[in-house]
Amino acid sequence: MTDYSALAAKLLKEHRSSIDRLDAILIYTLAERFKHTQAVGNLKRENKLPASDPVREQTQIARLEQLALQAQLDPVFAKKFLRFVIDEVIQNHKRKAE
Repeated sequence: MTDYSALAAKLLKEHRSSIDRLDAILIYTLAERFKHTQAVGNLKRENKLPASDPVREQTQIARLEQLALQAQLDPVFAKKFLRFVIDEVIQNHKRKAE
């Protein structure tokens, strides 16, 4: 193994370690977010409110697109990701309302 290969292997290992740590942060953050959305769903069900709030959803998507731009993350990807999360939350609210 050349010195360059050893350096590349070391850097690769460091990057992968960071990715693993960030993946864990994402999972725990999503879990925390879903705890709050479950509480919102319970409040909506108890107060006979609709499962979705299109105005809030659009406001959140616009806000997070701006955050994505600030973070130098592709806003199209961020919007798709958030849309996926929101749709899952709405489905959870609907299931609990049944």
